[in-house]
Amino acid sequence: MDQKLPISACIITLNEESRIHDCLESIKWVDEIIVVDSFSTDKTVDICREYTSRVYQRAWPGNIDQKNYTIGLAKNDWVLCLDADERLSPGLAEEIKEAVNNPGNSIGFFFPRRSFYLGRWICHGDWYPDYQLRFFKKGYGQWQGTNPHGRVIVDGKTRYLKHDLYHFNYKNFSHQLRTIDNYSTVFANVMTGRGRGFSLFQLIFRPLFKFIRGYFLRKGFLDGLPGFVIAVSSAFYLFVKYVKLWERAQDNKVKNARG
Repeated sequence: MDQKLPISACIITLNEESRIHDCLESIKWVDEIIVVDSFSTDKTVDICREYTSRVYQRAWPGNIDQKNYTIGLAKNDWVLCLDADERLSPGLAEEIKEAVNNPGNSIGFFFPRRSFYLGRWICHGDWYPDYQLRFFKKGYGQWQGTNPHGRVIVDGKTRYLKHDLYHFNYKNFSHQLRTIDNYSTVFANVMTGRGRGFSLFQLIFRPLFKFIRGYFLRKGFLDGLPGFVIAVSSAFYLFVKYVKLWERAQDNKVKNARG
C-alpha cells in the first residue's frame, strides 16, 4: 500500500537511540508520526527527525500527562500510541490497516503484547497476552490511571486484534532492577500525595498472590527460567512499592512529631 493511511502515531521518548529506530521503521507507513521528547542527551531526536518533522521537546510532567499532550498534537481521526521499546509486527500492521478501512462500530482496538526477555519471547504468565488498547479514534480516548503506568480508556465499543505488538522492555536484568527502583519511587510519591496510607496486608499478600498467579495459574513456568524470573521480579516490584510507601508514612510521622 503506497498511500499512507490517515493515522497519527504518537510516541514519547527519552534517550532511546538504541530502540527508537525499529519502532519508527514499523510505522513509517502512517500519514503522521509525532514524537515528544523529554530533552534526550543521545541521538534519539536526530533519529526521529529522519522519519518525521514533527518532533517536539517538552519537560517531563509524568507518563500520563506527556502521552495525552502528544495525542493533542495529532491531526488525524485515528491515533496509534506506541512506546519507544515497542514495534508493530507485520501481521498487526496489516490488521490496523484493515481496521482503518473497516472499523465497523468500534472506536478502539486492543493488541496482544508479546515481550522479548532474557533471550526469548514470553508466551505465558502475566506478560502474555497482556492486551493493550493503543489504537483508537481521537476524541474518544485518553490516557488515564496512576503514574508511572497508565492505560487508554475509550468511550465506545472496542475490538481485539489477533497479531502481536512486540515489546523489548528491558535491555538486561540490571536495567529491570533500575526500572523497578524508579517506578516504585514514583508510585510511593503519588500514593502519598493522594493521602493513601500503608497496608501491611498488601505488603505481605499482594506480592505472594502476584507470584502464584503469574507462575502457576497463568503458567509462567512454561517459559522456563525467564518465566520464573518474571514471576519473582514482578512480585518483588509490588513488595518494593509498598515498602517505599511505608517509608513515606514513617517520614511523615517523624515530621508531624517534630511539629
